[in-house]
Amino acid sequence: MDIESKIMEIIQRPKYRGMTIRQFGEQLQITDSETFSALCKTCNHLIEENVLFMDAQNRYFTPGQLGYFIGILHLNQKGFGFVEADEQSVYIAPDALGLAIHQDKVVVKTWENPDGSQEGRIIQILDHAIHQVIGTIKIRAGKKFFLADHHFHQRRFQITNLDEFHLVNDTKVLVHIDRYDTVLLAHIEKEVGYKYDPGVDILSVLYEHDITPEFSAAVMKEVTKINDHVTEKDKIGRRSMLDHQIITIDGEDSRDLDDAVSVEVIDKDYRLGVHIADVSYYVKPGSEINTEAYARGTSVYVSDRVVPMLPHALSNGICSLNPKVERLTLTCMMDINNQGEIMKYEIFPSYIKTTERMTYTQVNAILEHDEAMCKRYAHIITLCENMQTLAKILRRRREKLGAIDFDTKEAKIIVDDQGKVKDIQVRERKEAERIIEDFMIAANECVAAHMKWMELPALYRIHETPEPKKMREFARIAMMLGYPLKADVNHVYPKQLQQLLLAAKDDEVYPVLSTFLLRSMQKARYDDHCLGHFGLGLSEYLHFTSPIRRYPDLLVHRMLHKYYFQPNQDPVKLAQDEQWMEQAGQQCSARERVAIEAERDVDDMKKAEYMERFIDHEFTGVISGVTKFGFFVELDNTVEGLVHISTLRDDYYHYDENTYSLIGERTARKYRMGQTVTVRCVDASRFKKQVDFEIVNRINHKPKARNTHSRSPKNQVKRHQPKTRRFKR
Repeated sequence: MDIESKIMEIIQRPKYRGMTIRQFGEQLQITDSETFSALCKTCNHLIEENVLFMDAQNRYFTPGQLGYFIGILHLNQKGFGFVEADEQSVYIAPDALGLAIHQDKVVVKTWENPDGSQEGRIIQILDHAIHQVIGTIKIRAGKKFFLADHHFHQRRFQITNLDEFHLVNDTKVLVHIDRYDTVLLAHIEKEVGYKYDPGVDILSVLYEHDITPEFSAAVMKEVTKINDHVTEKDKIGRRSMLDHQIITIDGEDSRDLDDAVSVEVIDKDYRLGVHIADVSYYVKPGSEINTEAYARGTSVYVSDRVVPMLPHALSNGICSLNPKVERLTLTCMMDINNQGEIMKYEIFPSYIKTTERMTYTQVNAILEHDEAMCKRYAHIITLCENMQTLAKILRRRREKLGAIDFDTKEAKIIVDDQGKVKDIQVRERKEAERIIEDFMIAANECVAAHMKWMELPALYRIHETPEPKKMREFARIAMMLGYPLKADVNHVYPKQLQQLLLAAKDDEVYPVLSTFLLRSMQKARYDDHCLGHFGLGLSEYLHFTSPIRRYPDLLVHRMLHKYYFQPNQDPVKLAQDEQWMEQAGQQCSARERVAIEAERDVDDMKKAEYMERFIDHEFTGVISGVTKFGFFVELDNTVEGLVHISTLRDDYYHYDENTYSLIGERTARKYRMGQTVTVRCVDASRFKKQVDFEIVNRINHKPKARNTHSRSPKNQVKRHQPKTRRFKR
């Protein structure tokens, strides 16, 4: 008897009103003690897995039947929080948090308020996500205490090993929580440094997100055994690409060069070669290097430094496609016609020697016919021109498929030798940057289709269809800004969103529209099933082109070696690898999210640090988000700050959820998304990672006609608006 299935079938009946374990036994006609013992174990297992809960009468129910909701708590610095999972978001008042802290997995008892909003109370903590905390040691009247960097709902820390460290006031430390109670019991794991010393601010953010800059001694010992050059033995079984004109194109400060390209004209078609560093040759399964790379999942790029996935001897050395030296690669060679279609392709192990190490700036100068640059690189001008032509062909094909180009602004934070911010600029994305992006997408799509149809174990990069609820909200915003979404929000297609953005391209509301669409998208992630990529309009896609800095790419290379270059038809190993891909996808997706959060926190901190010198200065910006407590204004350089509703002293303002705007009660003055305003910077704090503005005046513009009668979704309580980021393909 499958007891679990029988129990769930009973519980899910429409007329089910709750049963005890003894009543289950009677219902299932269990008469022997052995089967009844199995029933008890099954029920206990379902309770442990949070599939079922018991009420006060020891009757079993699903969470939904009891009005329970399981999700992740996100705390706001003001003391309240939201518990979120899937499409649900439940507000938790400060007095309903219990002992839960930020990012805890919790059980919530929910109810609906008269206004239709969802609210809840935390009744159980299932799991703690935060185990390490960064904070500052403070000394007052000779006594030391720990002040956490982030909000812990007025919870106090008790540090058990303070006397083991010689700490001065304002020392940053990393502590580990040993016991979760009214008082959080913790011990110091690491002294990070003095709060105001150069680089300690970024180190603190990294440690807070469980990102360790150092590698273990075991990893470094393995690194010393790896050659720093390619040997003749390494080339066995590989195709030589030494007679091809191959170049790398990266930023000026890039050191981990993992992709190189070549383009040839073959009759009327083009032969595109994408040559990727063969990291899998050096990073073997079971090695300490591999274990550490899997744990990290990705390199992390913050301000003035990189925390690499692999030690520098690999990431900047033997694996990096450094200029004019031999390197081992995997090559994806594609013959592409004038419609951007791949007519045939080959994927094979190779070795290359690059002709030049080019930068985006240099290639852009060549394509813009800069005389000095064209003279210096005369031998690759034809190559660059062919690359540009082919990239435009590939781009047109993707546009026809509906690929969405969000074209959002990305900040480039420029720091000095001490890590202090000198300037914040918008990162340029010109033709050379687009060429490399086009070529990498083509290779990723080609390899994904190959692995899918060959039925090889792989990790795919998937981006699922947007949730109808979020599309409905975006449609209201788009309508308000004058660009109605001509689509069924329950079955939207990429091309429909692409056409909407194209229509708004030259409008001043475009950045707001594009950013809000980006926020409405699902997060791209890794999965062992090929589910397609909505944002790119592609049915097959994975990551193949950056194995130095992303573990999924390294894994794809390893599977190609194992099951394609050296065919291995062992069904047991194949099944094991296929099964393991699910776990690997979850790990890599989780580590990517951690890296994004750390990069975002550092950006916010550095932007706030930059604005500290501009207190009382005035700026022109655009309203990027509106909430009940104020609105956010984004400046041209991507710095975003809050204009709190309490600073709008000319009137009493109400939040209109129909138009996402604040409207004055007496003057009917309106502040809404997309509106240009002049603000004054009144406060900025690198430690709080926030900037505060106050309004100076509004710069009105005439928006297109818009519909203000559309219905609005319930529960419009909003947290801090997410920061703008380029779409993670």
